[in-house]
Amino acid sequence: MTNTPTRIVLADDQDDIRSGFRLVLDSQPDMTVVGEAADGNGALELARRLRPDVVLADIRMPGIDGLELTRLLAGPGVAHPTRVIVVTTFDLDDYVHTALRNGAGGFLLKRSGPTLLIEGVRAAMAGDALISPQITVRLLSRLTTPPPPPLPSPLSPPPLPSPAAGPGADPLTHREQDIVRLVARGWTNSRIADELFISPGTVKTHIANVQTKLGTANRVGIAAWAWQTGLAVPEP
Repeated sequence: MTNTPTRIVLADDQDDIRSGFRLVLDSQPDMTVVGEAADGNGALELARRLRPDVVLADIRMPGIDGLELTRLLAGPGVAHPTRVIVVTTFDLDDYVHTALRNGAGGFLLKRSGPTLLIEGVRAAMAGDALISPQITVRLLSRLTTPPPPPLPSPLSPPPLPSPAAGPGADPLTHREQDIVRLVARGWTNSRIADELFISPGTVKTHIANVQTKLGTANRVGIAAWAWQTGLAVPEP
């Protein structure tokens, strides 16, 4: 029995961008592009009619923009949400925050390349949220100097775990700490695997274990924790 390929709709007002994405995604045995739209209204109609697994949406399109499209397809209160990955030229912080708040399953820059595009689709299908490394590092590195801790209070939330341990006193192994540092830099599973001489599947398993130990929902939460605790450091 073969697995059904991930069905994808492309929403971008530039024909050459859609053609490039189609070539990249259709080259993968587990992905197939089932529709294209050149504006937000057409993308919304297409997504509701075809019920794809993933929609790749640009932000600036005629009609409704990609952020509103994300909210309509994946936002809070949507009865049958569709996974949406925002793929754009513009990496403004407001766009990133709005996209994720509206339910986006990823935020990628068009210049990030085909490998990240493919991994972004697979991450969304796995329930994760992949953000381009340039954005991840810029947003999360601001957490390297956390504010002073408040005075202890019975109503205060528990402090963040130390870099060596997560909730329940389950420590991160040295290998898990290595992987967390690279996740905090915005590296993909494939790049981490190459760096540490392990398989991408092993990286995925380690990340799942780390998420359980830290109580985070995805790799973005892992990265935020790493920057907040000082485990992550800027690249030289």
